[in-house]
Amino acid sequence: MSEKPTIVCRCEEITMEEIQETIEQFHCSSREVKLRTRAGMGSCGGRTCRSVIDRLVEELGGATVSNEVPLSYRPPVRPVSFGVLGGAKE
Repeated sequence: MSEKPTIVCRCEEITMEEIQETIEQFHCSSREVKLRTRAGMGSCGGRTCRSVIDRLVEELGGATVSNEVPLSYRPPVRPVSFGVLGGAKE
């Protein structure tokens, strides 16, 4: 029986192995991992995976950039029609 990969970012379905390979190959910071893999860019905005990504970067010796724009949490956003906003009935 083969072991299933560990999913770190559920929204974008990014595995721990993908993140580890990216950090090791590019010596990435957390922000760079996010931009290269899309981990943390899903509908939850990194609420479930950001701390794991930060920890992996720290453990694997990824880049520490002091002047980097920090990652931010984003509220879940879904498109809403003007009819729904205005209270129109379907």
